[in-house]
Amino acid sequence: MPCSCNSLLLLPLLLHFHISFLFFTTTQALTSPSDISALKAFKSSIKPTSIPQWSCLASWDFSTDPCAFPRRTHFTCGLSCSPDSTWITQITLDPAGYSGTLSPLISKLTHLIALDLADNAFYGPIPSSISSLSNLQTLTLRSNKFSGSIPPSVTQLKSLEAMDFSHNSLFGFLPSNMNSMSNLRRLDLSFNKLTGSLPKLPPNLFELALKANSLSGFISKSSFEGLTQLEVVELSENSFTGTLQAWFFLLPSIQQVDLANNSLTRVEISSPAAGSTSDLVAVDLSFNRIEGYAPVNFAAYPLLSSLSLRYNRLRGKIPSEYSKKKSLTRLYLDGNFLIGQPPAEFFSGKSGVSGSLGTIVYKAVQLLHSCAYLPRSLIQYANKPTVGNQDEDEQKGDESVCTATFRW
Repeated sequence: MPCSCNSLLLLPLLLHFHISFLFFTTTQALTSPSDISALKAFKSSIKPTSIPQWSCLASWDFSTDPCAFPRRTHFTCGLSCSPDSTWITQITLDPAGYSGTLSPLISKLTHLIALDLADNAFYGPIPSSISSLSNLQTLTLRSNKFSGSIPPSVTQLKSLEAMDFSHNSLFGFLPSNMNSMSNLRRLDLSFNKLTGSLPKLPPNLFELALKANSLSGFISKSSFEGLTQLEVVELSENSFTGTLQAWFFLLPSIQQVDLANNSLTRVEISSPAAGSTSDLVAVDLSFNRIEGYAPVNFAAYPLLSSLSLRYNRLRGKIPSEYSKKKSLTRLYLDGNFLIGQPPAEFFSGKSGVSGSLGTIVYKAVQLLHSCAYLPRSLIQYANKPTVGNQDEDEQKGDESVCTATFRW
């Protein structure tokens, strides 16, 4: 039977493609068996009913190798591998509502650099075996239902740079040796149920967020010792007490401070040392129990643009230095016991500040002198005296007042 010459010519080419395909499919399946085993355990600890068909985990079909390419139908998302396709280096799940526990066997993924399970419904404790992930740089468990205490072993993650456990149900104390986490730059444990005082913090922190817990005690210098790179401190909605001392605002890199909704009773402010610089931009100390006069020295911080001292127990006059500070754009002093006339610069157009100075109270004897110069839209009278009875009211100690509420 005659043979087509064209077919004979195509045979070597077809054979080449067949061998190449076999080589590709056999040599690309290189994922470590221990990593595959750990991935299987990780997926099996998640309720199948919580895995939508369209989700990343639904594509995790272990009939194929996790790191094999191309990933057209299997392991399409949710993980990354090392360049040689040997190790799992990242698990970054989509926010699909996965519900389950975090398997302790996650510790077998020893080359893992990033673990991100954010915005799902994982519950139960954080396994202490997580400390075996010695290469981990990012650990994000934000917005789940994890409970129990933060395992002390987490402080053994020496390569960790960012840790976010916010919006869970964690309780108990912060690990006492957190300062051993020398590479940690960002720590967010906000919106949990943590208690106790602040331990000595990691030395290279850039951002500290512990908002909305039940932390208490004094804010001590020993906790912040050596934190020369700290820029953002978010400690609002806790139960910190006592005096916020002057050293706090002199931290070398501090820019933003939020300590609102605590039980602080006093704040000490020192001006930056001569020749030194300060990057402090925003301070919120509202809703505390701070007593005394409005701190004048805040005006000495050259970049300060936002200051809130609202709803404390401050008394006396509003410092004129506030109205002369060009960098200040937002000022909130309402909810205090301030008296006297606000600095005229606030209403002369020379100050670019906005916010609220609150309600300033004037006794009747001051009405004709103090309230008369104020814009009528700001004045509300109670038992308004007349010109004829001014002297009589003064003699009787009349408490008739005008109140002026200043908001921009």
